[in-house]
Amino acid sequence: MSRIGRAPIDLPSGVDLNIKAGELVVKGPKGQLVVFISPRLTVKNEGGTVFIERLSDNRSDRAQHGLARSLLNNAILGVTQGFVRNLEIRGVGFRCAMKGKQLELSLGFSHPVVIDPPEGVTINAPEPTKITVSGINKQLVGQVAANIRAVRPPDSYHGKGVRYEGEQIRLKAGKAAAR
Repeated sequence: MSRIGRAPIDLPSGVDLNIKAGELVVKGPKGQLVVFISPRLTVKNEGGTVFIERLSDNRSDRAQHGLARSLLNNAILGVTQGFVRNLEIRGVGFRCAMKGKQLELSLGFSHPVVIDPPEGVTINAPEPTKITVSGINKQLVGQVAANIRAVRPPDSYHGKGVRYEGEQIRLKAGKAAAR
């Protein structure tokens, strides 16, 4: 049996869970999220503890069991605490600035790159080389951070570019080391 799927989820105070066929609506102090789950799963809310059970033990049901539990847990964490992804910019002359709600990146191209955040995601630039992406939807926050990083991923020879905070880049030796 799935160890992740079997684990119960505790509902914090201030979080509402509405169970409908195939979807779970989670409301909390930071907002509301909808989680879609397989119709072959059943969700039970017993006194502030949520259990997810599956109909059979076949392979796809086992996979959906653990996935649904993780998605529901992330939704509960999102509406209570929220998610934050930090990025940093390395490189001479590379910087970022906020223009209203849009993020403007100067990364060595002939033009600045402007990123418009989607609904539910907030982008901040507290310093010219730091970017903070935050929101209640973990998947959306991670995707926006990945899109920002993809504008100029770290160079494998010099380490210049946009990277996640704390990310270690392995630098290659270059031509001089071949001799």
